[in-house]
Amino acid sequence: MVNYIAVLDFGSQYTQLIARRVRELNVYAEIIPFNRVPDLDDPYLKGIILSGSPFSVTAENALHPELDKIVNKKPILGICYGAQYLTQYFGGVVAKSDKREYGPAELNLTNSSDFLSEVDMGTQIWMSHGDSIETPADQFDVIAKTNDIPVAAFESKEGAFDKKILGVQFHPEVTHTIQGKKILENFVIKYCQCEPDWNSQSFIEKTVKEIREQVGNKKVIMGLSGGVDSSVAAVLIHQAIGDQLTCIFLNNGLLRKNEFQEVINSYEHLNLQLKGIDASDAFLSELEGVSDPEQKRKIIGRVFIEVFSSEADKIEDAVFLGQGTIYPDVIESLSVVGPSVTIKSHHNVGGLPEKLNLSLVEPLRMLFKDEVRKVGRTLGMRKELIERHPFPGPGLAIRILGEITRDKVALTQEADAIFINHLKESGYYDKVWQAGAILLPVKSVGVMGDERTYELTCALRAVVSLDGMTATWAELPHSLLAKISNDIINKVKGINRVVYDISTKPPSTIEWE
Repeated sequence: MVNYIAVLDFGSQYTQLIARRVRELNVYAEIIPFNRVPDLDDPYLKGIILSGSPFSVTAENALHPELDKIVNKKPILGICYGAQYLTQYFGGVVAKSDKREYGPAELNLTNSSDFLSEVDMGTQIWMSHGDSIETPADQFDVIAKTNDIPVAAFESKEGAFDKKILGVQFHPEVTHTIQGKKILENFVIKYCQCEPDWNSQSFIEKTVKEIREQVGNKKVIMGLSGGVDSSVAAVLIHQAIGDQLTCIFLNNGLLRKNEFQEVINSYEHLNLQLKGIDASDAFLSELEGVSDPEQKRKIIGRVFIEVFSSEADKIEDAVFLGQGTIYPDVIESLSVVGPSVTIKSHHNVGGLPEKLNLSLVEPLRMLFKDEVRKVGRTLGMRKELIERHPFPGPGLAIRILGEITRDKVALTQEADAIFINHLKESGYYDKVWQAGAILLPVKSVGVMGDERTYELTCALRAVVSLDGMTATWAELPHSLLAKISNDIINKVKGINRVVYDISTKPPSTIEWE
């Protein structure tokens, strides 16, 4: 086991960043809902962080953790809402700010503290709050302020509690707080006494052992997608149980150009038992005439289950289903304040474990995408698998807006192949997180030679991201975009206009459907 920090989630958009920053210190961090109390008797739990929140501690719908059970058990750090809640809980005053404080500020240190050791006077921090701490509770000393607020950071007085309590009004987890990582490091290492013992190798050793204990001498089947997550998960499971694992790779007819065979070839060096099944006719026939994106996803999910189940039934003694679920998938399935709103059906096909009466093996469910890639590198997997861009489970079905036809699939595959090949040749493929061509149900007039054309529009999407939860559009050179556009229009009959998507996530999603 490794020591860890529990992050209580109050719904902040930055909660995942807190966990990520702690993990960058080689200390494991786990996010749990604010209304759950972690196992405080666990000797490996070293500290607790209370996240920010879109809620106000002064409102009727404020979120209330069971703080009485946590105080004096482990060191606590409150961030923004967390700091305000600690202040209010212990008798301090929190009130609405005259104006919403959002953006950069300078941190002025007012008292000596190990919490802010090696942090420069006047360093930039990032504010994002509507409430402010006006008066700290009697048990706390103010250790920093800004030009606008009197309490930017506080620390519990010596002897006030059995375990230290700290709070910051700003967000140390965002990169705009220049020395935020150092502040978190001071809490995690100095106050929580964590050993930096969490890394790819320790994760692999622990996970392989757990898989062996879970699976025993039974068999596991797994659907591979060719993506990073399922590939790394398969290698981990295979390392644990060898040929007790059988992998199935389905061609749903919505993959990229030549992808089915290329993926099969890329797995050869891994010595996996792999069955490639071409089920493209089954998928494309069911999708004919369907335009609604949610209905597309559900049809693909249903047909996947039907085809996969048929193949899985041929494998005797299969008790477990391997999946490449990663941490953002897990976090998105948790709700801080009630049932989550469905933005779109999840890419991991639901219903399969129940249909097949199988138990899940999910070795990556506590990792972020970049951590998955690190594990893959440590496992010695090839670069083309590890650095592969994410690709949606429904494939090109959600990159073809409106009705799916075989002709439209072929058009999109050709345009996408030109786009991706240009990115690779120019060296930009490894600089973007995800890229793809989207076929729009929009026709426009064009002129090619002396002929008038009336053909479809292709949108190009390329984004920069760490884990896909947020993303910015990739600033590709105009000369490169010009080459890509020219090639698509000249070589793909049926497309006569190319546009580039310059929207960020949020508010826009990475995929168009």
